[in-house]
Amino acid sequence: MAQFSLDDIRAAADAKYGSTDIALDDKTTVVLRNPLRLSKAERDELAALQDNLDGDSDKDQADVLADAIRLVAKDKKVAEKLIDNIDGDLALLAQVFETYSSGTQAGEA
Repeated sequence: MAQFSLDDIRAAADAKYGSTDIALDDKTTVVLRNPLRLSKAERDELAALQDNLDGDSDKDQADVLADAIRLVAKDKKVAEKLIDNIDGDLALLAQVFETYSSGTQAGEA
């Protein structure tokens, strides 16, 4: 029978359900946490934000995407730097969120 330590399990979870990291420069990286690493309240909020992206919402898509990035970011101040650098460019916001979403698909049920 194989025996694993909690550290082994933790390392496997980190490898499988890791974050999406976006480097802003040589010193600053935005860490976007995998949905499975969010609290239940955060997952519920993320799902509500994603529902607003379906096109049936009257909310500004750039605002919704920026809110989603803020929500999943490990460090909110660094997330603000990313959002400031994007400067309201909806295509860039959408690409960041698409990159994040495609990196987390394997972890979602």
